[in-house]
Amino acid sequence: MKILVYQTAFLGDLILTTPLLESIKNIYPNSHLAIITKSFGKDVLKNNPFVDELIIFEKSKDSTIDLIKKIRKRFDIAISPHRSHRASYVLFFASIKKRIGFDKAGFSFLYTDLVPHRFDGTHEIDRNLKLLEKLPDFDEKKIVKDPKLFLDEVEDKYIQKYNLTSKNYIVIAPGSKWATKRWTEKGFASVIDYLISKNENVVLIGGKEDEEFTSRILNIAKYTPLNLVGKSSLRESFAIIKHSKLLISNDSAPVHMAVAFNVPIIDIYGPTVKDFGFYPYKNGIVVEIEGLKCRPCGLHGHNKCPIGTHECMEKINPEMVIENIDKILS
Repeated sequence: MKILVYQTAFLGDLILTTPLLESIKNIYPNSHLAIITKSFGKDVLKNNPFVDELIIFEKSKDSTIDLIKKIRKRFDIAISPHRSHRASYVLFFASIKKRIGFDKAGFSFLYTDLVPHRFDGTHEIDRNLKLLEKLPDFDEKKIVKDPKLFLDEVEDKYIQKYNLTSKNYIVIAPGSKWATKRWTEKGFASVIDYLISKNENVVLIGGKEDEEFTSRILNIAKYTPLNLVGKSSLRESFAIIKHSKLLISNDSAPVHMAVAFNVPIIDIYGPTVKDFGFYPYKNGIVVEIEGLKCRPCGLHGHNKCPIGTHECMEKINPEMVIENIDKILS
């Protein structure tokens, strides 16, 4: 049995797909399981014992026709948690006999089996796992729901590079690809100052694209945390989160990394809502302003607030976050 999973969405989406991969392998332990994903899949799925083949596809530079040729007539079953038009027609033209996807996918008529997709508060993990019910040998007892990331022995010691001690620091991930999903600079600065004034060690993480926003936070903050934004690799970030005692983040990929390592989370929500299903799967507290008529303003957020107020984030004061920090650490 050869099975292909198509998931070329964002980093967090891929992490949330790992229970699907493990569950497939539980149902078909002797299968060859491949996944089409973006380049960061090399980091997310490194050491993952359930994946046999990684097919990297970047739509901005790779040929869709070449991808179809590469997978054509190689697989018995295709499963796509990704709802793009491209996923639907790639799997169709690859002549894969059984193709399972969501009814709200673009070109969904190209799938042989459809599963309802709704933004009704169902978590993305549970939503994706519903796709497996279309498998001929589906077995509820073999379903796994926790996302997993696998570090090797050397990677697990990455924190020593920064003189960090396991469970002796708090991680803050202030960035997001979408500007409106970032909490305020003033808010993050206040939380950093509060934590350091309480003798907590604070570590900031993020990619190079988060450096400018982080520098604005640090210009306001009175105290200086360990700033690893733009300085640590994705695998290093996994290790840093794994050994932390708390993650504070916007609604972004670090939340799902923390879930994979069973680390408590404070998740700050602005333009998005829990109904979308991307809240922390476990050990998480969501801080948000409920009742705003403008929420949600989109599935991913925007680079600018559509109504120019950004009140979904501006109204979240530091005390709301600090209250939950104290609750978790007490």
